Amino acid sequence: MSGADAGLILAFPEGLDAARRLAQAAGRPWAPVALHHFPDGESRVRLPAELPPDVVLYRSLDDPNAKLVELALAAHTARALGARRLTLVAPYLCYMRQDKAFAPGEAVSQPIVGRLLADWFDALITVDPHLHRVHDLAEAVPVERAVTLSAASLMADFVAARFAGSGAAGPVLIGPDAESEQWVAAVAAHRGLDWRVGVKERRGDRDVAVRFPGGTGRGRHLVLVDDVASTGRTLAVAARALAAEAPASISVLVTHALFVGDALAQLAAAGVAHVWSSDSIPHPTNRLALAPLLAAALAPPGRDDRISPSIAT
Repeated sequence: MSGADAGLILAFPEGLDAARRLAQAAGRPWAPVALHHFPDGESRVRLPAELPPDVVLYRSLDDPNAKLVELALAAHTARALGARRLTLVAPYLCYMRQDKAFAPGEAVSQPIVGRLLADWFDALITVDPHLHRVHDLAEAVPVERAVTLSAASLMADFVAARFAGSGAAGPVLIGPDAESEQWVAAVAAHRGLDWRVGVKERRGDRDVAVRFPGGTGRGRHLVLVDDVASTGRTLAVAARALAAEAPASISVLVTHALFVGDALAQLAAAGVAHVWSSDSIPHPTNRLALAPLLAAALAPPGRDDRISPSIAT
């Protein structure tokens, strides 16, 4: 595929499959970014020798400390090779949680990393960023065009299809804590699904309890829904609490599947039968393809493309 083609999507090695799906959905050409890692830990980044004015770099920013330097090298090299407008498609966006200092001398990472990305790119497209006190993505990453997409409709469609015919009562979406209420309600609203939210009590850094007052899950399929799962600890604690209600099944559905360490084993031990995620981060649990959502966001200004979301099988 020639780099001289317009609207080229460049993909880093770990995201080739997702980038290929995006290119197909958007009707754009794509090419890989070649990486080589030297023994001292430095990276060599190589792009196509010729680039069009409009270039998209696709890279999800999990494991960010390893990826950000390579992203900077790619962005600067793309400019040198003729790219005039650079868009970053980062389905998972790093360093968005810390928007204030919680202790004297602590780095506030969100605006620092956001400013770096804005220096490198003209536009940013991401999915369900984990924002807290700052709710506007453009405040966190001050690019010319900051686009926040939601996987809520995809998740609602997936749950509705997965449990179709499971009974008149249908599945129940579960938020593990009050912080997830707005998110779970948004997912449920797309399909008119029932939903509930737990009450989380944090007793320490690694000691969390979750309770569900007035449990009504007996005989129903309960789906714990969240935007990002890191250790999965809160989801596991919530699953154990829900198991006391004798549900038909307990499942987990998240946008961003980090699931570090033995997170999946912990969820299974807590009684979780299924774990599903979007393909924002490559993971064995991926079931929902984000490509149609991302492709619609890549539509040129002035065009009113309507690309319907799809579910990966």
